[in-house]
Amino acid sequence: MRYWILKFPAEFNLDLGLIRMTEEFREVASQLGYEKHISLIDISSIPSYDWMRRVTQRKKVSKKGKACLLFDHLEPIELAEHLTFLEHKSFRRISFTDYQSYVIHGCLENNPTLERSIALFNGISKWVQLMVLSKPTPQQRAEVITKFINVAKKLLQLKNFNTLMAVVGGLSHSSISRLKETHSHLSSEVTKNWNEMTELVSSNGNYCNYRKAFADCDGFKIPILGVHLKDLIAVHVIFPDWTEENKVNIVKMHQLSVTLSELVSLQNASHHLEPNMDLINLLTLSLDLYHTEDDIYKLSLVLEPRNSKSQPTSPTTPTKPVVPLEWASAVMPKPDPTVINKHIRKLVESVFRNYDHDHDGYISQEDFESIAANFPFLDSFCVLDKDQDGLISKDEMMAYFLRAKSQLHCKMGPGFVHNFQEVTYLKPTFCEHCAGFLWGIIKQGYKCKDCGANCHKQCKDLLVLACRRFAWAPSLGNGNGSLPGSPSLPPGNVLYFLS
Repeated sequence: MRYWILKFPAEFNLDLGLIRMTEEFREVASQLGYEKHISLIDISSIPSYDWMRRVTQRKKVSKKGKACLLFDHLEPIELAEHLTFLEHKSFRRISFTDYQSYVIHGCLENNPTLERSIALFNGISKWVQLMVLSKPTPQQRAEVITKFINVAKKLLQLKNFNTLMAVVGGLSHSSISRLKETHSHLSSEVTKNWNEMTELVSSNGNYCNYRKAFADCDGFKIPILGVHLKDLIAVHVIFPDWTEENKVNIVKMHQLSVTLSELVSLQNASHHLEPNMDLINLLTLSLDLYHTEDDIYKLSLVLEPRNSKSQPTSPTTPTKPVVPLEWASAVMPKPDPTVINKHIRKLVESVFRNYDHDHDGYISQEDFESIAANFPFLDSFCVLDKDQDGLISKDEMMAYFLRAKSQLHCKMGPGFVHNFQEVTYLKPTFCEHCAGFLWGIIKQGYKCKDCGANCHKQCKDLLVLACRRFAWAPSLGNGNGSLPGSPSLPPGNVLYFLS
């Protein structure tokens, strides 16, 4: 028991059942006169690990100055360091009991700590994809891919293999890998680096390249959690708990111990990162994404449609990424309004601390739109500036993000379901989602009978547009395709983001 107390002190502080059993054991030892042994199982001096119970962890304020919160201006090392800080904070909360529960039950039920860690992994992977797909031209998308490949190189230098896997997984996803025109703009050096990163985390040879690189690292490092969970499950399934002589299977216990001990010991490794909490606040909210793989793949098809001649066998649904992410594929972050609102308040404070240069409580529209670009498809400025003075107040920004996030979490609730009907337009009309022209002679696109929103056939499932069932919506029978003297939807009712 003394060995267990020294190796896994957190369990003797967090597990109420274990604490109670230890106290009972001490009482029995006292009654039997084993006074010398009582001190060996004394857990009163174990420090508090209550921080592991909480979703967030308080950190000292960084001594760094103001932070740049614009994705295009952030250096790869800045992104890598701050993503590593978030990853380590999540990783060090996972307890021995969390690993044990996952291995025994094979699921994340009643395991919120491990679930949050996997949700962060998926959030990073999807954020990478959406940041690429948020750019309208192949050249711009290639620039974002180049930046993330450089981020991956920095993550490798920081020995953060888990986030490295998430970034590589995002760039390897079929929604990105199919973008032939975009990839044609990548330099040969970037392509070479990309191939090296992909090979490093490849599943070939049971992740032999990763395992070698991981074993060669000393000190602070963050493992690819999915690989080690896979090892634990394999040992648990292959070896029985008991031998034929009804004795504990020491071989199984030893192999489980090797992996678990390494995972637990790595949580205590210290890092030398000094994050800027303003940038942490931005990333925390940016990675809180609620998009399905189908949504992202459809957006990819809109940006670069299939060429039937050159891609006759292209799939209609996303293919599995090059790197295996299936162990975490079903995990989505669960919206908690209280936590989300707290993050939004922190983000708004961070933005104004860094961009309200004259401290008058306002930032410019240009600054806001640059910051909003960190949130793919949450970048509308349509109704934010209520007094039309070209400036954004704290209240206006808070309202924007609260509204945008709540609508995104609704996942197309009743207020956002359009009544689309295929129509013929008699005048030039543009898609509300991609801003592309609705080509054709007849039945060029789809129009909402209730609010008048217009879009391509392939865009109507991607569009989340606040549907306002106003009384003056035009009849589809006249074929005008727009309201007399008005845009197809008042700007004040538009909010763009991926469903």
